[in-house]
Amino acid sequence: MHTPSPPSAADHAGQYLALKARDARFDGRFFTGVTSTGIYCRPVCKVRTPKQENCRFFALASQAEAAGFRPCMRCRPELAPSGLQALGAQAWSTQDASAILARQAAQLLDAPQLWSDGAPSMGQVATRLGVSERHLRRIFEALWGVSPLQYLQTRRLLTAKQLLTDTQLPIAQVAALSGFASVRRFNTVFVAQYRLQPRALRSATGSHVGHGTGLQLKAAYRPPLDEAALLQFFAQRSLAGVEVVDVAQLRLARTLALDVAGQTLQGWVQLQLRPARSEVQITVSESLAAALPLVMARVRSLLDLDADPHAIHAVLQDSFPEGAGLRVPGTVDGFELAVRAVLGQQITVQAARTLGARLVQRFGTPLATPITGLTHLFPSAAQLRHASDDDLGQLGIVRQRQQAIRALAAAVADGQLALNASADVPATLQALQALPGIGAWTAHYIAMRALRWPDAFPAGDVALHKALGVREQPRPAVAAEHASQAWRPWRSYATVRAWSLLN
Repeated sequence: MHTPSPPSAADHAGQYLALKARDARFDGRFFTGVTSTGIYCRPVCKVRTPKQENCRFFALASQAEAAGFRPCMRCRPELAPSGLQALGAQAWSTQDASAILARQAAQLLDAPQLWSDGAPSMGQVATRLGVSERHLRRIFEALWGVSPLQYLQTRRLLTAKQLLTDTQLPIAQVAALSGFASVRRFNTVFVAQYRLQPRALRSATGSHVGHGTGLQLKAAYRPPLDEAALLQFFAQRSLAGVEVVDVAQLRLARTLALDVAGQTLQGWVQLQLRPARSEVQITVSESLAAALPLVMARVRSLLDLDADPHAIHAVLQDSFPEGAGLRVPGTVDGFELAVRAVLGQQITVQAARTLGARLVQRFGTPLATPITGLTHLFPSAAQLRHASDDDLGQLGIVRQRQQAIRALAAAVADGQLALNASADVPATLQALQALPGIGAWTAHYIAMRALRWPDAFPAGDVALHKALGVREQPRPAVAAEHASQAWRPWRSYATVRAWSLLN
């Protein structure tokens, strides 16, 4: 069956048709402001479709809010997947350096670590991107039509709206988690933008009270998504004590530790995928309440919930016509993923899984949870940097990988290496390959899953050579790299699709 292309930002007729169809494939690709109500909605909103002459269309929620519209309480724009991935693909295709830079800035502003109140965040982003703050503001406003500060404010307000709606956390804690310096500042901004007191919003929406253990939140994604294939990937690599995956029930649970304001928080998350609603129900242990926005960001990264399958499939469908629902599996902890990548060098997935489980039992921190099978946290960088040759050798880890794990742990523990979606990809790839025992394959695998780089490509991967039919060529890595040029900027997704052909 032919799949229609998603409407562009300027295709208002196409956007209205998608709105009428309540098509989840376009969720987050645009928002609709209704002039007769002053409300803006997701394309999936169940309210009666407004007249076309009353609709204004926006690529970003921040644009709708800057135009004076308030978020819908029914469809909840804060749950929508990000639309930045497809917009970034457009920038890449035109090689527009300013557009690429503006998209990178928006991605950095989405990171909860930068949600401080006011201008310092802009300076941090500008420094990170290697440009002046003035230049950043100029190109950002030129592309998005809003300032970086307006974009950040919308991001924080929508986060607060979700926490007010889905949890019973105190207002002061919601304000702090959303990046506001004080409750007074939060109330002032919230009322000015939404014309409603935070407590009134909570009363109006009937704030959710969790059933059983943990805090309950939601996250949406754009279909198609092959939920079973994604969870099967995690199940085949799951580590005893750290992860529990039930593919049949579309459920995944795992432990995690987060460093927040100099404190390490320990807990667990459980994810229930709901294909009929294109949503994930997220249960978070109360011990992680002080880091909920960060937990949500990690979950979205883990399941690749912000992927835009239409933009990706448009590039890859000729080579991989059956893979529209496949995503790039992520991680909740970049260091953990990097260690597991090192353990998996030149051995089978099952063998790497065995080594990882031994590492967890020897160095991991025990953690009591209400979920059967979740018993340990994965070892931290601080725990592994001083692991001895004897301790690692007894687990079956060879000397070369022992050195790689310790060097990796030291670099992360000392703050020299950041393995997350906000990292500078070229610099991180270079830093990784400068460590002993880490080559191009491992670095690109880490970039693909931990850095969330959509264009990573482990050209030396043997399974990839087999899937692409280049294994028998004199230089298979060169042949794979040559073939991959047609798949840019989505080579990470092409890799996952190629691997799926071997199953």
